[in-house]
Amino acid sequence: MHFSTVDYVIFALLLVASTGIGLFYAFSGGRQRTTQEFLLADRSMSCLPVSLSLLATFQSAVAILGAPSEVYTFGTQYWFLGCSYFLGLLIPAHVFIPVFYRLRLSSAYEYLELRFNKTVRICGTITFIFQMVIYMGVVLYAPALALNAVTGFDLWGAVLAMGLVCTLYTALGGLKAVIWTDVFQTVVMFAGQLAVIVVGTSQAGGISEVWRKAMNGSRIASLDLNPDPLERHTFWTLGVGGVFLMLALYGVNQAQVQRYLSSRTEREAVMSCYVVFPCQQIVLSLGCLMGLVMFARYGEDSPLDKGYVKTKDQMVLYFVMDVFRDLPGLPGLFVACLFSGALSTISSAFNSLATVTMEDLIKPFFPNMTEAKATLLSKALALGYGLVCLAMAYVASLMGSVLQAAFSIFGMVGGPLLGLFCLGMFFPWANSTGALVGLFSGLAMAFWIGIGSFVMRSARPRPPCRTPTRRPRPSWAT
Repeated sequence: MHFSTVDYVIFALLLVASTGIGLFYAFSGGRQRTTQEFLLADRSMSCLPVSLSLLATFQSAVAILGAPSEVYTFGTQYWFLGCSYFLGLLIPAHVFIPVFYRLRLSSAYEYLELRFNKTVRICGTITFIFQMVIYMGVVLYAPALALNAVTGFDLWGAVLAMGLVCTLYTALGGLKAVIWTDVFQTVVMFAGQLAVIVVGTSQAGGISEVWRKAMNGSRIASLDLNPDPLERHTFWTLGVGGVFLMLALYGVNQAQVQRYLSSRTEREAVMSCYVVFPCQQIVLSLGCLMGLVMFARYGEDSPLDKGYVKTKDQMVLYFVMDVFRDLPGLPGLFVACLFSGALSTISSAFNSLATVTMEDLIKPFFPNMTEAKATLLSKALALGYGLVCLAMAYVASLMGSVLQAAFSIFGMVGGPLLGLFCLGMFFPWANSTGALVGLFSGLAMAFWIGIGSFVMRSARPRPPCRTPTRRPRPSWAT
C-alpha cells in the first residue's frame, strides 16, 4: 500500500502551515531585526506556548516510533519512566531556572564563564554542538527511512522537504516561529496518535479486549525493584535513572533553557515546567497504549519476525498502514504526526545551535559587532546549521547499524554536561581545573560504557505469549 492523494495533501499541509508560521513572524512585529527577538523572542512568551514547545522539543519522531515498539516487545515496564518526570521537572523549575533567568543570560554556557572561566565555557559549548549536530541528523533521517521502507514514500524527498522547510521557518521567524510551530506540531502529534489508538482499539474489539490480550501475553508489567543495573528496565533504571535524563534535558540543555529565557517572567518560566508534567504523562501513556494495541492485533507474530519489516522502528508504521488501509487520509495524519516530532526537534536544534555559536564563540571575540550584523549572522548560522543537518542525514544513511550508537551519544554527552553545571552550582569550592578534568573524565567514562555496551549488547528474549494470534499477511504488504 502506498500513500493516496489525500495522504500526500495532509502531509503537505503540515509543511505549508509550518512555513506559514515562520513567514508570519518574519514579516510581523519587530521583523526579527534584533538578536533578542530572533534568539529569545524578545523575552515575551507566555506559559502555555513555552510549555508545549518544551514538550515537543524532545518528543521526537524517534520516541513516537520507539515507545510503542518497546512496549509491544517487552511490556509496560517502560511506563515507569513517568515516575521520573516529577523530580525531573520540579528540580529544574526551582533550581536551574532561577539561576539562568535572574542572570539574564542568552546562552546557558555563559554561566560557566561567570562561575569558572572562558575556557570552561567554550569547552561546554563545543561539547553541546557536537551532541546536537549528530543527533539532529539522525532525527531527520531515521523516520524518513522507516517511512520509505513501509510505504514507499520517497526517502530523500522526505528528508529534503523536512530539512528545507525547517531551515526556512527557523532562519526567517526565529524563536517565536519555532515555539509557535512547536505548538501546532504538538496538536498534530496528539491527533495522529489518538487516531491510531481509537481505530486500532475498535478493530481489536475494545479496550477490555486489548487489556485481556496484553495480560495473557505477559505484557502488563508490575513494579520491578530488582537492583541489578544490568537489567533492561527496572524501577531504579527508569524511575531514578530517568530523573538524571530529565535534568540533562530540562535543566541544562540549551534548547530548553532558551525557552525558559524567552518567558515574560520567571514565574511563567517556572509554571511552564509544571504544565509540561501532565503533558509528558499523557504522551508516555499514549505511546504505551499504542504498543498494547499493536500486541492485541499481532500477538507474538510480529511483522519483524515475519520479515515484513527489517527493524523495530518500522513496526509502528507497518501497524498504522495495516489499521488505516481502508481509511484514506489517516495514514497521512499519522505521518504528519511523525514528522511533526522530527520538525520540532530539529528546529529547536537549529535555533539553539545558532544561539550558542553566536553568544559563546563569536561575540566574545568581536565585542564591537553591531546589532544589525549580529542578527544577520545569527540568521546565517541557523541557515548553515540547516545545511549541516542535511549533510548529517546523509552521513546517517551510511552508518547502518551505528544509528543506535548515534542516539546513545546524546545521552553520553548530556550526563557530563549536567555534572558540569551541578559542580558549579552546588560546590562553591570547585575551580576551573576541576571542572575541565571532570568534564573530560565524564565524557571518557560515558563513551567507554556507552559504546562498550552497544558493541557487547545481546538480545534479550521476549516474554512468552500464552495465546498467540496468527494473522494472515495483508494483501497490500506483498
